[in-house]
Amino acid sequence: MRRFYLLGALCLLILTCCLVPASCDGLVRIGLKKRPLDFQGIKAAKIARMQIRWGKGMKGVGLDNSDTDIISLKNYMDAQYYGEIGIGSPPQKFTVIFDTGSSNLWVPSSKCVFSIACLLHPKYKHTKSNTYQKIGTSCDIHYGSGSVSGFLSQDHVEVGGLVVKDQVFMEATKEGSLTFVAAKFDGILGLGFQEISVGDVVPLWYNMVEQDLVKESVFSFWLNRDPDDKEGGELVFGGVDPKHFKGKHTYVPITQKGYWQFEIEDFLIAEQSTGFCEDGCAAIVDSGTSLLAGPTTVITQINHAIGAAGVVSTECKQLVSQYGEAIWDLLVSGVLPDKVCSQLGLCVFNGARSVSSHIKTVVEEENKDQLSAGEDPLCTTCEMLVVWVQNQLKQKKTKENVFSYVNQLCESLPSPMGESAVDCNTLWRMPNVSFTIGSKDFTLTPDQYVLKTGDGMTTVCLSGFIALDVPAPRGPLWILGDVFMGVYHTVFDYGKLQVGFAEAA
Repeated sequence: MRRFYLLGALCLLILTCCLVPASCDGLVRIGLKKRPLDFQGIKAAKIARMQIRWGKGMKGVGLDNSDTDIISLKNYMDAQYYGEIGIGSPPQKFTVIFDTGSSNLWVPSSKCVFSIACLLHPKYKHTKSNTYQKIGTSCDIHYGSGSVSGFLSQDHVEVGGLVVKDQVFMEATKEGSLTFVAAKFDGILGLGFQEISVGDVVPLWYNMVEQDLVKESVFSFWLNRDPDDKEGGELVFGGVDPKHFKGKHTYVPITQKGYWQFEIEDFLIAEQSTGFCEDGCAAIVDSGTSLLAGPTTVITQINHAIGAAGVVSTECKQLVSQYGEAIWDLLVSGVLPDKVCSQLGLCVFNGARSVSSHIKTVVEEENKDQLSAGEDPLCTTCEMLVVWVQNQLKQKKTKENVFSYVNQLCESLPSPMGESAVDCNTLWRMPNVSFTIGSKDFTLTPDQYVLKTGDGMTTVCLSGFIALDVPAPRGPLWILGDVFMGVYHTVFDYGKLQVGFAEAA
């Protein structure tokens, strides 16, 4: 009889375990929904990034040296994955993007009456919550497609069945972007570090750890890239689910807190180094975007390799014609690559990096807050040419072959409007590309980095790569979005300040 009671108690314990918010393995799971990518959404996202690149999309915010420059590039037009949270007691439900590239939580407020976006989404009503606490401090978050403004409040937030108490968040009273009008989501839940939190608000993830709601200071993403599967993926708080990955994770340390930033050792096309990240490139892994963003120098080489449509750059070819021989001679004679353009008088080396040597025009003076010094077209193009020529020299190519290839790259420069269509019938002959992270190559096949939208005769294939030039000291920088995270299960280890990647199951 005693054994019977013990067995009954054990069954009751197991049943209780499975009924509490955290699952029996101590993990907190949030099912993610996925919306299909569409051509117009991707195109609009790329155009918005280009506008920010030249300071047009948002007043007073450009690519400077601050820690918030990447947030200013975000626009969420191509964000795919989202999930549900609840705010208040009883909880009011909202759909949010779980974004590792920002750190604030915001949802529309009941006081938002003049923004169209707010009319189309549920709004937080603090009068209906028993646990609401007023703060009232004004808050303004700038994204690439516009700003979201409102005021800070405090309330309980329900995530995956867990309740995070006394979380500070923003009630948005103005959403200045058409992005949020058509969005499938209501708000953003940032999973970045407090260093980039607007208003120095403590991120929800910090409070989840502080309140001992998770077993480990770790969360992980599994994104389902199967277009026919309704399940979008899963965000796991408190550890990792072994069913989500194969083999072991490769971990690399966080090099700068703020974003989940780490070091890339190389980028390869068809197993050949592009020569751009020999001294290392910074990268951030960002669940808030679908695409892969990288320096124009490398994206141009990718465009050429996969036949992506670009625009013929007359300026690029003219520079090859005028300075190509000199660049070749200087590199062959042993001049360091980062000094070549300054010796040609196209850039001035200020002891840290190359900057424009040209007299600034009235227009440049007026836009000096938006444009960084390194954005002078001749200086920037010269630096690209040096990388391309140097890389070909290492492969022992003849001068004639080198400049033939460089001129082809000029024709593959990314389109100013961000378009990058490829022929769907040529995927079989496109090369694999690889990121070297932690001395291991993480490879993407054409089927993985080319995005398909539409069906049948209306199918359009688009490159998953976009050009993004972030100046020093933050850049050069890669942003690895869902295209990468869908192939490689990603672990965000807050306790050990590292990120880990393994093949997704």
